[in-house]
Amino acid sequence: MMQKKALVVIDIQNDITKNYKEVIDNINKSIDWAVENNLHVVYIRHENLSPGTRTFKTDTRGAELAPDLKLVSPNVFTKYKGNALTSEEFADFIRINEIDDFYITGADAIACVKSTCYNLRKSGYGVSVLSDCITSYDKKKIDGMIDYYESKGCEIIRLNDLVS
Repeated sequence: MMQKKALVVIDIQNDITKNYKEVIDNINKSIDWAVENNLHVVYIRHENLSPGTRTFKTDTRGAELAPDLKLVSPNVFTKYKGNALTSEEFADFIRINEIDDFYITGADAIACVKSTCYNLRKSGYGVSVLSDCITSYDKKKIDGMIDYYESKGCEIIRLNDLVS
């Protein structure tokens, strides 16, 4: 029986910052943890529709999920804005599976992760951010982001505390 909880992996795609390599092992471990504990595992991918964009272009290798990311479910949803809830397929998935708690991993801590956490909290969901499973283009900003998530009512968890 699946729990009404989901691990969400945001934007671990080929075009993401090289910094993702530093957290990919932790993200994959969090995916193993989610599978063992019957959580839904959801992958969110970003596509950039603005003309002249160089990254996350539809139908390019850059927009594909990174090859070293563990894929354990068919739940891959595409968004075109920072907030993952703007993906109707993701919003439907949450409703159909009655999910009310989310564990957040991925990139980019100051953009899409931030927007998704903010909007999940605003909608009344429980949100836990795995602090060692997120990264950013500008890693100096991550500590400030963690303060921001906490100020919005997110719980901050380290992977080891979760799996132990």
